[in-house]
Amino acid sequence: MSYAIIGLGKIGTAIAQAFANQDIEVVVAGRRPLDASAAQIGPSIVARRLEDAVKADVVILAVPFANHRDIGRAAESWQGKIVIDATNAFGVPPEELGGLPSTAALAKSFPGAKVVKAFNHLPAAVLAQGSKTPQGGRRVVFISSDDGAASASVAALVERLGFAPIELGKIGEGGLLVQARGNTWAQLIFQDLAKFD
Repeated sequence: MSYAIIGLGKIGTAIAQAFANQDIEVVVAGRRPLDASAAQIGPSIVARRLEDAVKADVVILAVPFANHRDIGRAAESWQGKIVIDATNAFGVPPEELGGLPSTAALAKSFPGAKVVKAFNHLPAAVLAQGSKTPQGGRRVVFISSDDGAASASVAALVERLGFAPIELGKIGEGGLLVQARGNTWAQLIFQDLAKFD
């Protein structure tokens, strides 16, 4: 399976570092060339153009929510791909989302993709601390999707990256716990939780 991260800001860099820590190859792309930034993170981080990055089997969106439509237009087809939504729509009026959770609204720009919400609930600085908490547990990453198989696939990736996946169910159900709505953060956003095996 091939992976790509679109956006190498603070969240994208933290996720890329998690891939580098496990020596898993991941393509990174953004609005500007990322060769130097990718090289600083590690040898398994490969900078490419956006048009190449969207060809990956799993594409992680680590961009401002407003940029998702541009990325949606960058691929000829999203059919069968997994798109991981790591964005937050804080400050976006609910009516602008058609009353939908932000991930469901975002999914419209990726027809045929299986969209999964993950990696959005922790601040970048916390995510950048890695998968292990100071107490020795594994840091929790919440996952939500309307596609059970895609959710399980992302849970397996989260596990491979060293984190503890917690599946919340469908986007409009348990997934609402990690969705910003207007100027309100959901209950599980900013919750730095650990799982002890």
